[in-house]
Amino acid sequence: MPEGHTVHRLARTLDELFAGQRVAVSSPQGRFDAGAALLDGVPFAGAEAWGKQLFCRFDAGAGDDRWLRVHLGLYGAWTFAGDGSADVVHAIGAPRRRIGERDSTPAGSPDRTSAGEWTPPAPRGAVRVRLLGAHAVADLTGPTACEVLTAAEKDDVVARLGPDPIRSDGGRASAEAAREAFVARVRRSRVTVGQQLMDQAVIAGVGNIYRAEALFRAGLDPLRPGREVPADTLAAIWDDLVVLMRDGAGTGRIVTTRPGDRDTGAHPPPGAGGRGRTRQNTDDDPDAVPAEQAFYVYHRDGLPCRVCATPVLLKELGGRTLYWCGVCQA
Repeated sequence: MPEGHTVHRLARTLDELFAGQRVAVSSPQGRFDAGAALLDGVPFAGAEAWGKQLFCRFDAGAGDDRWLRVHLGLYGAWTFAGDGSADVVHAIGAPRRRIGERDSTPAGSPDRTSAGEWTPPAPRGAVRVRLLGAHAVADLTGPTACEVLTAAEKDDVVARLGPDPIRSDGGRASAEAAREAFVARVRRSRVTVGQQLMDQAVIAGVGNIYRAEALFRAGLDPLRPGREVPADTLAAIWDDLVVLMRDGAGTGRIVTTRPGDRDTGAHPPPGAGGRGRTRQNTDDDPDAVPAEQAFYVYHRDGLPCRVCATPVLLKELGGRTLYWCGVCQA
């Protein structure tokens, strides 16, 4: 499912397209009609991300904030179209459907009426929510969660989440407090550090890629119980994730390899190991790090470790696939 950096990019995109507008909200699929009725025509006051949770605030006045909460899950995605007055990404989310921000939008100029007004494209597929503003439309399909919350209900959801490395204050009183909260939470438990990094109550926004790569960069055995990991090691992992995930939120891609550790030759052919190619939003950018050179261990099971050349290992841990090097992370 999309990791936290993707959801932060979504929040920024929705802000750019709709902030300050009275947005028409509908549910072409029909499954969100009641929720859409609560938001339709209410000013869109802004969007924010907390880990993998997206919150869009609609300000009905007199302290009546209504929050659209969306969790994309495995298959959710937002797709966008605009009237041509500004650059609009194609889609964000749903990596399993191979949707990327830079995919081509439909050919031709935006449809306009005889009066020159923009006509948004018809919904495609099972669109749970459609947001229609003055210059753009955003369609949500396939989310795991989609609901309208009061401000108090939104605060209850946030209270159950761990600190978020992408937020400037980590979601706590300060960045230092966020780091300390993460370290203390991991060290309270005998659950493996590999499992805890995927627990959104421990740290919000980390998914399978950032989990595998941060542990490799730290040289830490993912099967080590959390309470046995030194506090300074965990603090360093937090600091590393702050840098990596903020870079991902800024660029739309995940790159964790250091320049000296990247391949100098061609990517191994199919059947030579690894789980296949991981798509990045910058695949067509000649100046970007190629996707097959972006990771140390993720989807590289059976391939030689970039540092020690022993085969990258794979096992299931907590219902998710774990990738690590048995030598570098001993």
